Amino acid sequence: MAAAGKVTTATLKERKAGGERIAALTAYDHLFATLLDQAGVDVILVGDSVATVMQGRDTTVPVTMDQMVYHCELVSRGCSRALVVGDLPFMSYQVSISDALRNAGRLLKEGHVEAVKLEGGQDFAPTVEKLVSAGIPVMGHVGLTPQSINQFGTYKTRGTEKDEQDRLVEDALALEQAGAFAIVLEKVPAELGKRMAESTSVPIIGIGSGPHTDGQILVTPDMLGMFTRFKPRFVRRYRELANDIGGAIRDYCQDVRDRAFPSQDESY
Repeated sequence: MAAAGKVTTATLKERKAGGERIAALTAYDHLFATLLDQAGVDVILVGDSVATVMQGRDTTVPVTMDQMVYHCELVSRGCSRALVVGDLPFMSYQVSISDALRNAGRLLKEGHVEAVKLEGGQDFAPTVEKLVSAGIPVMGHVGLTPQSINQFGTYKTRGTEKDEQDRLVEDALALEQAGAFAIVLEKVPAELGKRMAESTSVPIIGIGSGPHTDGQILVTPDMLGMFTRFKPRFVRRYRELANDIGGAIRDYCQDVRDRAFPSQDESY
């Protein structure tokens, strides 16, 4: 049972130390943020996955800083308990550390998030260190990094070979040393997920990385069965809301056309 009270970066480290799992989900608007927060989600990520699940795009690459600030602000207003983390979008932090500082600062000052997330390992450790030294908490992200899809050319599992596994562990340790408070680990073999969690003192939050990580994160429209364009193997659909919502809309349309809605009781 998760402890009551506001979740902070320190809370997550305490959870790992105590062997208590961390539950994280994504949100992109005030309505869903409120629902997730009230249901007891520990971490709410305002993900650049907004591109694929909300904007209808094929990748996360097109999302802009202004769009991320907008969605972060909506989500932050709906949360009082969960730790709210905002994604730094593609090319908002890769060009220079000064860009990273300015853009991460925008997510905190304008988007009102409490931390930012960026993709990449050892190459971005100096960026993480600088952000943390400026008072900006940073969540790392290694393994499959969707912003690099044009470089990878595929969404295949990462870390299937020993050399890459060792490199990913080194990436995580470099991010930890730089001051990251947690690290998302995406789409790697379960045994590597276990090794990563055992190798670091900061929480490893898995997505498609097996049951041994310190926590799990999913894209909310995926786990609710609302996004149906594709279904990754690692997604468990806890509901099939696309069917329920579609049925409700069809019923409404039929009632309107049959003059069955509104009724006398629903009229003034």
